[in-house]
Amino acid sequence: MTPPAESIFRVFHLSLLGCAALLVPSEPRGEWCREWQAELWQVCQERTPAGGFSWHGEREVVEFCLGAFQDAFFLRKRGWQDRSPFTEMRGSAAQCILILAAVSCACYAVALLSPRVRIERSLSEYQVYPGLVLIQDTDFNGHSLPAITPAQYRVWTASRQKYFDRLAFYRVALEPVSVTPHASKTWEVARASSNLFAMLNVPVQFAAPVGRADRDLTSVILSYSAWKREFGGDPQIVGSIMRVGSCKARIAGVAPEGSWRLPGKVDAWLLEPDSSFAHGSAGYVVAHLTSLGQSELWTSSVQITSYNSDDTEDSLLGISLDPGSSTPGAVFLFAVFLAILALPGTVSVSMGEYSFSAHPQSWSKKLCRWGFLGVKIALLLPIAYFASLDLTYSFTTIYSPASVMIHLFISFTICILGFRWAVLDQRQRCPICLRRVAHPAQVGYSSQNFLAWNGTELICESGHTLLHIPGLETSWFSTQRWLYLDTSWEFLFAGSGK
Repeated sequence: MTPPAESIFRVFHLSLLGCAALLVPSEPRGEWCREWQAELWQVCQERTPAGGFSWHGEREVVEFCLGAFQDAFFLRKRGWQDRSPFTEMRGSAAQCILILAAVSCACYAVALLSPRVRIERSLSEYQVYPGLVLIQDTDFNGHSLPAITPAQYRVWTASRQKYFDRLAFYRVALEPVSVTPHASKTWEVARASSNLFAMLNVPVQFAAPVGRADRDLTSVILSYSAWKREFGGDPQIVGSIMRVGSCKARIAGVAPEGSWRLPGKVDAWLLEPDSSFAHGSAGYVVAHLTSLGQSELWTSSVQITSYNSDDTEDSLLGISLDPGSSTPGAVFLFAVFLAILALPGTVSVSMGEYSFSAHPQSWSKKLCRWGFLGVKIALLLPIAYFASLDLTYSFTTIYSPASVMIHLFISFTICILGFRWAVLDQRQRCPICLRRVAHPAQVGYSSQNFLAWNGTELICESGHTLLHIPGLETSWFSTQRWLYLDTSWEFLFAGSGK
């Protein structure tokens, strides 16, 4: 090769190395440039013939120069990792807590955005009065049936009852409804006694005082869904006049979302005096038990025997309206209780044997270790609660008995899996720094299990401990063991921040 051509090739090679050097972090850049140039001279001496030219040799030299880019990319990536604040957190207790907190917030956000979950959780906002029952009849399939005629209801209200001190009646039927003279629709309207909402303790939204001109008009309360669907959620609609069936009524307010939990899908409630219920189809009666009735009959469902004016006997079913143990919170607490009972049957709750006789742990270290386990469980509980609600009401209907059972099953499953993970995770965390042990290595042979130890050995990356997990439990080595590393091991972990 002529000297000018050789110089051109050498300038090209050095240019490639110079471009690769620009990708290297500034501190080791000079050292790596000198290393590459020395290796380049060595490669040129071995691959290119003296005084001649070889395309094969020059190609190998160029490949060497391009290989410097791989070194540069690795050094740049390593520099980013060293400067990243998350490098030190990898496998640490702080990283675990942050991940659990993020998952908890995500499950809570999904629950807030889910309409069904929002309605179900609103049950705690509308606590019914104790001793409130729904009197109804049931068919062979357990479906709720209206069983109280208006005449029978009026007899009950006119006579003194032994077990009831307050009664309210309602019945649901299709009614033509019109807000304007030229627009009429058919709604599910509940004609109810005027004290129904007061007995159910349901607040009415956007309620306005009744003017003198409207005192003779019947009040109608819109359901939340009908208010959103027909009026676009406009609160100014309250106080307007609409026609329900053959009578004019004044919109008195809007029932809160999720507040109606009685039989019948209702778009509006027409509140009428008891005198208007003279005849018509049967309906439901909401009754409040007296102190005597609560002491003698109060269970979740009671058989009620009533006597009519002609001394005939009626046997009806009274269903408690107090949600009691069927609320989402109560169901979840029961699932947590079951998961705690079942946990020892799914995983060993032992944290292993410790050999810290040469280096006894302080109370602060022990408190920190058990406190970390408590924080993990505390963060797992809201994850399990909100995730179970999200999963349950994504494919079931609200207020149904099936949804309660599905919620219980999903809550129990998430809790038992979460608690099991918390215990297993805790068993593989260094008792000193709470960082997960890593780098598993198989030691020994299964065939020599009774002659020498065999199993998995893991080490703390900060150089605190060794964890020995037996491959096969024996009488002399039945559970995992922690071994504290003394100061003779420090030279291996000089850069680990021990």
